[in-house]
Amino acid sequence: MVESKVEPFVVGSKSFTAVAINTAAKAGQWIKSKLGDINRVDTKYSSQDLVTEVDKGSEKLIRNLIMTHFPDHSILGEEGVEPGPEASAKALQAMSDEEYLWIVDPIDGTTNFVHGFPFYSVSIALAHQGEIIVGVVYDPSRDELFVAEKGKGAYMHGNKTKVSLDSKLSESLVATGFPADRDGALPINLKGTLALAPKVRNLRSGGSAALHMAYVAAGRLSGFWEIGLSAWDVAAGSLLIQESGGKVSDTAGNPYRLAVRNVLATNGHIHDELQQELAGAGATGL
Repeated sequence: MVESKVEPFVVGSKSFTAVAINTAAKAGQWIKSKLGDINRVDTKYSSQDLVTEVDKGSEKLIRNLIMTHFPDHSILGEEGVEPGPEASAKALQAMSDEEYLWIVDPIDGTTNFVHGFPFYSVSIALAHQGEIIVGVVYDPSRDELFVAEKGKGAYMHGNKTKVSLDSKLSESLVATGFPADRDGALPINLKGTLALAPKVRNLRSGGSAALHMAYVAAGRLSGFWEIGLSAWDVAAGSLLIQESGGKVSDTAGNPYRLAVRNVLATNGHIHDELQQELAGAGATGL
């Protein structure tokens, strides 16, 4: 007799989570199959902000799968929005009144993907009336699937994720990014990096905000911050962290909402200390 595998959380009656999981997994496996087979690389907002036909193909696949199940829902995807921070903010604002809004990053970490550096992910979130109720981040390189449902916890391959117990910056492994906005966000982020490097156990910068946030949820990192992100970079990861016992805010410490672009995410224990260091360095971007 073969025992059936019991899932530790219940998928909602409308199977939002099941669709998000299935869609992220299919997109991730398709992306992985295209590794090393990129015909064209274009730039968007800056020479460091890359897009490939694989990003566009992944988003099309994701859109088609979601719309098959939920034709009345709306989708905000990175590749359907003009490049740049103003366009991102405007696109989110235009959809802010939608009852159900899927927020999609078809490849978070495109530069890594282009170079064959195995740290990129698919990020899919579902917001209901502006509140995120489902978050999925899939890492095809490691076949790691991080899933959260509002009020039901967060899991990685069926195991409940929990944030780290580190209580001081000096004990913490913290991550950040190097934004593609070279004139605006990058200098601010570098200020924070310079201030924090001597204060933390060490810093990391993997190049995928969604995966960094999944790692905070799983206790692999104790904190993450970055200036100038978009909703699709952060939405799924924010729920993963909150459902794992952590905290997400803007870099000034205000509660997270979909429009937040300067993000601070931690295990909760080091949140105030990290926020104060960023503020003291003039690195909140606010």
